[in-house]
Amino acid sequence: MSNVEQSDAIETAIPAEETDVLDAASSIEEEGDIAADYLEELLDIADLDGDIDIEVRGGRTYISIAGEPEDEASLRRLIGSKGEVLDSLQELTRLAVLTATGNRSRLVLDITGYRQGRAGELKRIAEEAVAKVESTGDDVALEPMSAYERKLVHDCVGSLGMHSESEGEGPRRHIVVSRADS
Repeated sequence: MSNVEQSDAIETAIPAEETDVLDAASSIEEEGDIAADYLEELLDIADLDGDIDIEVRGGRTYISIAGEPEDEASLRRLIGSKGEVLDSLQELTRLAVLTATGNRSRLVLDITGYRQGRAGELKRIAEEAVAKVESTGDDVALEPMSAYERKLVHDCVGSLGMHSESEGEGPRRHIVVSRADS
């Protein structure tokens, strides 16, 4: 059997599901590379120093930008009040990936560990809301937050055996925590 025939035989032996997984992994890796290039250009234009790290978890690309202690204050300006600038940069990065690949991205951008710290804060907020619902029996409405933050809170509330749902529109969209049986 020639090398070409062997290659063809090997290619046809790979199940379609495996090639789909390989294609998805390649697509996520490409997404990370495009996003990192975009962010590197942005940092250059803004004359900011930062190290970009790309990680894939659960089929989602996580990109973090960190710097030396003397650069952290400058990088924190890219977070803004309540993470608003960070959310905008994340959306712009997703648009850059969409433009380059034609595929929507679910990447998550973090700068100087802001999202990681905020995740801990959101867990505390969710736990306090659950405790309040348990003690009073009343529903608890939380402050408006981004879709990503709402997802983290929904996951936490669900793991604590309570029910949560998002209400409101646009920048006023928020979570209401209630008993699971209501």
